[in-house]
Amino acid sequence: MAKGYAKPQVGFNIGDTSNTEELFYSLFGSGETTNNLHKAGNTGVNGLWIFHIGTSRFPFKKVVPASVSKPVDSMGSLGKTTDEDFYITVESNTPADKSTSEAQMDIPASLVQQPVKPNHELLQAISNNGTKMCGLHLKFCSQDGYCTDYPTGPCCHCRSGYYGNGRQCLPMGISQPLSGKLSGRVSVGDTKAQINNVDIHGFAVVGEGRVYISISPVPTQAGWALMAVGPLVSIFGWLFALELQNHPNGFSITGAEFSQWAELVFSPQGQRVTIIQEAQGMDSFNHLNFDIRINGDLPTIPSGAKVHILPYKETYQYNQTVVTSSSLREYMVVSENGGSETFSYLLHQNVSFRNCEHSPWTIPDFQQVNVEHLMVMFTEGTTLRFAITNQVGPVGGELPGLVELNPCSTGKHHCDPMALCLPGDGTQYHCQCAMGFQGDGRNCYDVDECAEGLSSCGPHSECVNMPGGHHCHCESGFEFDLDLHVCVDIDECFLQLCHPFASCSNTQGSFHCQCWPEYKGDGFLCQPPQKPKPPLTVCQQHRDSLQESLSIYQGLEAFIPQCDEKGQYKPLQCLGTTGHCWCVDSRGQERLGTRTMPGTVHANCDQPAALVPRVETVCERWRLSLMSHYNGQPSSQDYMPLCDTHGNFLPVQCYGNSSFCWCVDLQGVEIIGTRSYDDVKPPCISGDAPPLNNALMYPVISSSPSGPAILYAQASQIGVIPLDETDPVQEKSTVLLALKDSVVIGMDYDCQENMLYWTDFGRHTINRVVLVFGSEPEAIVSQGLVQPEGIAVDTVHRKLFWVDSGKERIETSGLDGRNRKVLIDSDLVNPRAIIVDAKSGTLYWTDWNRDAPKIESSSLEGHKRKVLVQVGLMLPNALTLDFTTNQLCWADAGSKKLECISPDGTQRHVFQDALDYPFSLAIYNSHFYYTDWERDGILVIDQITRKNTAYVPIQQSHLYGITVIPSQCL
Repeated sequence: MAKGYAKPQVGFNIGDTSNTEELFYSLFGSGETTNNLHKAGNTGVNGLWIFHIGTSRFPFKKVVPASVSKPVDSMGSLGKTTDEDFYITVESNTPADKSTSEAQMDIPASLVQQPVKPNHELLQAISNNGTKMCGLHLKFCSQDGYCTDYPTGPCCHCRSGYYGNGRQCLPMGISQPLSGKLSGRVSVGDTKAQINNVDIHGFAVVGEGRVYISISPVPTQAGWALMAVGPLVSIFGWLFALELQNHPNGFSITGAEFSQWAELVFSPQGQRVTIIQEAQGMDSFNHLNFDIRINGDLPTIPSGAKVHILPYKETYQYNQTVVTSSSLREYMVVSENGGSETFSYLLHQNVSFRNCEHSPWTIPDFQQVNVEHLMVMFTEGTTLRFAITNQVGPVGGELPGLVELNPCSTGKHHCDPMALCLPGDGTQYHCQCAMGFQGDGRNCYDVDECAEGLSSCGPHSECVNMPGGHHCHCESGFEFDLDLHVCVDIDECFLQLCHPFASCSNTQGSFHCQCWPEYKGDGFLCQPPQKPKPPLTVCQQHRDSLQESLSIYQGLEAFIPQCDEKGQYKPLQCLGTTGHCWCVDSRGQERLGTRTMPGTVHANCDQPAALVPRVETVCERWRLSLMSHYNGQPSSQDYMPLCDTHGNFLPVQCYGNSSFCWCVDLQGVEIIGTRSYDDVKPPCISGDAPPLNNALMYPVISSSPSGPAILYAQASQIGVIPLDETDPVQEKSTVLLALKDSVVIGMDYDCQENMLYWTDFGRHTINRVVLVFGSEPEAIVSQGLVQPEGIAVDTVHRKLFWVDSGKERIETSGLDGRNRKVLIDSDLVNPRAIIVDAKSGTLYWTDWNRDAPKIESSSLEGHKRKVLVQVGLMLPNALTLDFTTNQLCWADAGSKKLECISPDGTQRHVFQDALDYPFSLAIYNSHFYYTDWERDGILVIDQITRKNTAYVPIQQSHLYGITVIPSQCL
C-alpha cells in the first residue's frame, strides 16, 4: 500500500483469537494516517505513547491512555525495563565495575540489571504530573514490606521488625526453616556416585547465627568425601549470620532469590568440584526453597573417619549485583585408629542476585564473615549433617572490646530462638520477643493474629498465621488489587476459560460456563448434538458382550460372531483363526452339514440349505396312526401326541383341549405323579437340549463377574446379569457359559472358592466351574443320575446336596463328587428345589407330586424328617431361605403365590399372590429374584415396596435355576 494512504494499524490486540473491535484497541481514528504517528503522543513528547493495558481484572477494550497537560520539547531514548520488576531506570549511579577474581562466573542475564540511557525529559514529565510508580510496583513487594518512590524509580523495603530485600521479608529473630534438593555426580577415586534429588532440610537460629543442615539419603560412596565440602552449607551461614555493627547478613541483601557458583580445587592432587545453587524464593509458609547441583572429583576420606574444620575468617566483596570471595580453607581428617592429617582446598565463589538500584547503596564494599564453629558428621548410607555458626562484620574484626564480649555479639546468650538480643553495658543484655511473638524474651510464643482478630485482611480474603506474623490470601476467584490489600473479583470470562461452544457468566468469586442449546457438556467441554444411534441387533449385542470380556485376555480362541453392515449375522462364521467354519441362518443358528475343518474348502453359505430327508420319529408315527384311527377327525377330547419341530415328544401331553395333562420322558412314557386335572399344566422339563445360539467350539467361561450379579440357567446356556446394587443392568447381560446338548436346571454358588455348581438334566450329570475367564467346566457326578434337578452347596461343611426326580431320591457328596451316598429314597415323587441351612444343619426341599405336594425338612444326615407345609400347595417349584429375617419362602406355580414360614413350619403368611409361573427363587438385599415360565424372564420383587420389575433375556425360551453372586464374595 502506498505510503501516506495506509490506515494506521498500531495498537493492542489480545492475540490471534479475534480481530473484533472488542479485543482490539486502535491508536488513531480511521481518518488519520501513519505519517502522523511520530508527530503526536499522549505524554507531551512527540512520538511517545504510554498506555495502561491492565491485568486480567480489566477487559482489554478498556485500555487507559496517559494524559500529560504540559508538552515536553524533546525526549531521550527509552531504557529497557524488566517486566517482573517494573523498574523504570533513567540514570545510573553505579560506580565503575570493580575487578573480581578470575574465578568469577558469568551472571545469568535474567539476574543482572541492564544499563540504560537517561531520560531526563520523561522523568520531568512524570514528576510534573505527580505520577508515582509504587502503585504499580507494590504487588512485587513482600506482604511484610512497603514500596518507596525514588527519583529514578520504585523499590521495595521491609517493614520495621523484618529483614530482607523488600521482595522477601522475614521477622527478625525468628528461626527460619530451609528445604531443598541436592543432585549431581561426583567421583571419589575410581568410584562414581550419582546423587538423584536427595532431600535437604534445615533451619537457621537467626538470633545466634547458627544453621543446621541435614542431607539424606546420601550414597555411602559419596557421603564420607562430602564431609570436606563445607561450601555446600556455608552459603546458609552467610545468609543468616549474626549481624555486628550494622553489617547486614546475606538475606538482608539478596532475599530468597539468588544464584551461587563455587569452585573448589583440592591440594595436593588437584581434584576439582563445582557447586551451583539456585534459591527459588519462599513458599506459602515462608520456607526458603533451593536446588543445589554438585559435579566433579573429590579426594577420598576413609570410612569411619571424622573431619574437623577449624574456625576461619573470610572476606566478601560486594557490588550491586554480585558478591564474591576467594579463600584457602583447611580441614583435618582423623581416622578410626586416631591418626590425623590436614588438607586444604582453594575456594572461589560468586553470589548473583537482583538489586533495586534506585535506592541508595549502603552496603560496605567489603565485609568479613567469621565462622566460629563448623561441625560435620556422616551416618553410613543415610544422612550427612552440618552445623555452622557465623557472624558478619567489618573486615579485620576490630570491634570495641565491650561489643565483642557482649553475648549478643557472640551468640552465647539465653534468649529464646524467637527473640532479639539487645546488648547493654559490658556483658549486660536484654531479651525481647520478636515481632509477632509474646513472652519475657527467654520464652516466646507465637501470636495468632488470625484467631485473635488482629489481621489486616479485608473482604474475600483468608488470614494465614505465620511465625511472627500473618499473610492474607485471596479466596478462590479473587486476586489482590494493585495495593495488595483489597481482594477483587477475577473476571474469568475475560480469560476465556469456557469452551468455544459455551457462554460464560461471571459471578463474584466464580463464573459459570453453559453449553449452547442442543450442545452437551459441562461448559468446559461441549459436544455438538449427535444423532441417536439405532438399537443394537441380536448379533451386535452378542458380539459386543463377548468382545468386552475377551478384550483383557489373550491366547484363547473363542467364538466372536461376525455381523454385516446392517447388524445381521454374516452367513459364514468361523472360530477365530482355528479354521473351523460353518454357515448360520438369520438367527445365528448353525446350519447342519455346513461345518468344515481347517484346511478344507468352506461351504457355500449363499446356497439354500439342502433338504435332508428325516426318518419319522416315534411321536410322529404314533400321531399318524391315531389320526388314521380317528378317520382324520379327532375330537377335542381325543388324545393326540404332541410333537415339537424335530419330532420329539413335548414334555407336557394332554387329552385334546382338556386340562387332563401329564409329563412324559423322551420316549413319551408318562412320569408317575405328574397328572393334572386343573387349569394349571404341570411344570414338566424337556430332556431334549435346544440348539446353541453361541457356537463356541469349547465350553469355557466367557467373562468374569466383577461385582454382584444374577446367574440364571436357560436350557443349554448359563447367563449373567450384573446388579447395580439390586437392579439388574440388562444392557450388560451376557452369556457366561454355553453347553452343547445340555439342559441346566438347578444352580448354586460357592462364595469361598468362586465356584458355580449345576445339574444337567440333558446329560444326566452334576458339574462345576470356577468363575474365571477361560475356565472349563468339570463333571463331578456322571453316573447313576436320571433327572437331576435342584442342587445346594453347604459352604460350611463343604458338602453337596441334590434331588433326582427320576430316581425319586435325595443324595449328597463332597464338593468334588466323592463320598457319594443316598440320604432319602422313600415317599418322594417329584422332588425339585432343595436348599441347605448350614448353620442349623437342616435341609429343605419341595415335592410337587400332583396328588400330594409338600415341603419337607431333615437333618444333613437325612434324619429328623418332617413335613412343614402340605395344605394349600399345588406346584411348589421354587424355594429359598432368607437369612436376614430367618424365613423359609417358596413360590407356587399352581396357586400363583409367594409364601413364607418360620423354619419350624409356623407363622405362615402370603407375601405375593399374583405370580405367573415361577420356577426358581433366590433372595439378595431384601429383594426376591425368580425365573418365570409365563414371561420367559426374570422378575424382581422389592420386599419393602412389594414392587415388581421384569427382565427378559434376549433369547426367548424357558428359564430354570437362578442364584446370586453377593457383593461380599468379591
